[in-house]
Amino acid sequence: MPGQVLVVDDALFMRNMLIDIFSQAGWEVVGEAENGEQAVMMYEQQRPDLVTMDIVMPVLGGIEALKKILQLEPEARVVVCSALGQKHLILDALTVGARDFIVKPFQREQVLEVAERVIAS
Repeated sequence: MPGQVLVVDDALFMRNMLIDIFSQAGWEVVGEAENGEQAVMMYEQQRPDLVTMDIVMPVLGGIEALKKILQLEPEARVVVCSALGQKHLILDALTVGARDFIVKPFQREQVLEVAERVIAS
């Protein structure tokens, strides 16, 4: 069931962690972005099956990037990533149209479970 994924996070360490998790599970990582502006451009070019989107980023935040991606593709599958202390931001993202969320620090099982659930929906 794995598909194509775009990984978006301003922290290189977090991007690498997600890339490793997805790659080892058979997903094709079609790109990585360090801010929301890059994410929107890459989404438009790649049209991946799934996007993991950090919420707090420079240039263009995750919620704004999510809105722009959903304008391009209303059925886009975007999963937001955030720390536990940012519940209000997670709720905002879910209200805007994120399909689910992953809590940092990432746990392999949780990331893959959420990704597979979102792809199957």
